[in-house]
This record gives sequence, C-alpha cells and structure tokens, in this order.
Amino acid sequence: MRSQINQALHALDFILCLSNISHIMNKTPDKAPDKALIRDSITTHLETLKSFGVDQFERTAPALSAVEGYDVQRTTNEKQSTKHEEPSIEDPEQSRRTNPIDAEELTSCHSLEDLQNLMGNCGRCPLHKGRKNIVFGVGNPNADLMFVGEGPGADEDEQGIPFVGKAGRLLTRMIEAMGYKRDDVYIANVVKCRPPGNRNPEPNEIEACMPFLKTQIKTINPKAIVCLGKFAAQTLLETQTAISRIRGTFQDVDNYAVMPTFHPAYLLRNAGMKKLVWEDLKKVMAKLKET
Repeated sequence: MRSQINQALHALDFILCLSNISHIMNKTPDKAPDKALIRDSITTHLETLKSFGVDQFERTAPALSAVEGYDVQRTTNEKQSTKHEEPSIEDPEQSRRTNPIDAEELTSCHSLEDLQNLMGNCGRCPLHKGRKNIVFGVGNPNADLMFVGEGPGADEDEQGIPFVGKAGRLLTRMIEAMGYKRDDVYIANVVKCRPPGNRNPEPNEIEACMPFLKTQIKTINPKAIVCLGKFAAQTLLETQTAISRIRGTFQDVDNYAVMPTFHPAYLLRNAGMKKLVWEDLKKVMAKLKET
C-alpha cells in the first residue's frame, strides 16, 4: 500500500511540474514556447525527485490528461500521423520476373535499354538461382559487327560483362586485329546467366533467353554476326552440324550474315586453330567492306 501511495504522489508531483510548464506556454500563446525554460524546469524537477531516491514512476494517460490544455487523444493522433515510415525494401524474390516474354512486349522495346528493363531481375529459367549477375551484353548499340558466345563464365558472372576472362582477353585481341576496339562492336551470349559448372544450357533455359538475344540482334541490326563456338553456332543456326564443318562459311539467319567459328576458349587449348579463325575473321572483314 505504501509503495502505491508513493507512486501516486510521485505521479501527482510530475503532473504539477507539467502544469507549470503548461502555464508557461499558455501565458504567451502567440509566441513559440521557450524550449530552454521548459527543459530547465523538467531537469530541475527530475533531479529533485532523484535526490529523494526516486528513479522511475508511471506516467499514465489519465494522469497526463489532468494537465490543463493537454489533450491525450490529440497528441496520440499527431504522433501517428507524423510517424516516420521506413521505405519498403523490395524482396528480390518478390520482384523477380518469371512471366514468359511475348511478342508484343518485345515489339515495344525500341532500344537495348528498353530490352534490359524488360528483362529486369529475370527469373524465367532455373539459371537465376545460382547467378551473381545478369550478363546482358556490352558494346556499341549501333555496331556493324556483333559477337555471340554461349554463356557467361565465372569471371563474367562476377563482373556482369561478357568475355572478360582469359578467353575474353583473346577475343579482344582478335577484335583489335580486325581493326576495331571492343567498344566498336557488340558482344552478347545465348544465355545471360552462368550455367552451373559452365555446363551447356538446357533447352528450357535457351527458350527463355533466346527472345532477348534475337531482339538484341534486331535492335542493333549488325551487318555481320560472328558465332563463337559450337553451342552458339548450333543454337543460332538451329542445326546439329559440327562446328568444324560449318565454320568459315556465312550462314543466313533472318537476313543476317552469320559466320560460325571456334570459341576463343577452344583456341587457348588448341593454338594451332588460331590460323583457321583468322581466315574466318578476314571473310567477315571483307563482308563489312562490301556493305
């Protein structure tokens, strides 16, 4: 009982302090309250209570409502209306785009940027589960020459840029030997996410990604396309013919001149084949001079 009485006395004491503050504010309603005066008043009162061994007490809404001019409900409503709302953080899994692409959506893309926005945080095939970055493509959006590989490797997945590993550095030298810079051409892959263990992409993964590659080609509208390696060539040409048999000869794909040749990674393991690839690239250079 004594503790309850003391608690009530302390609450009453604090109410009197608040009443004094209310009086200070009501004396000059047309002026901004003197924050320093209010702070000093509360500080002095709390220090006095502390000197008597009081370090905590309850402040209930009914008690506060006893203070003249103190509207508990209004104050509560004001706090709720002014509550700072934290910006919502979108869950990547919730924002992942899994809907299949249709022709109308692709037609609405008038630039590579539009196409990349349409791809978004792609989850249209299982490859998204293990990727670090989507490797969309890089280079001149108005390039006369385009290179298409199979898919990203570990270095590409890490950086989000196609052909940046050892094979990529060899490709850069090949491009420069043709008289171009990497920024002059456009480089892309059949699939935009790294297959686990650098395996070949599965049919459903190709099906999900091919509309993006074909729209990239249509948007860039290159004069010649170089398919790098067996997988890219067979996929784009829709054939099972061995790369050794189709390389070196232009193929027509939707009225685009496509040159299949060996992949730079293959050349790193078989340096003797570089001469054949150079012959293929010289044919591409001649084709570009014709148009």
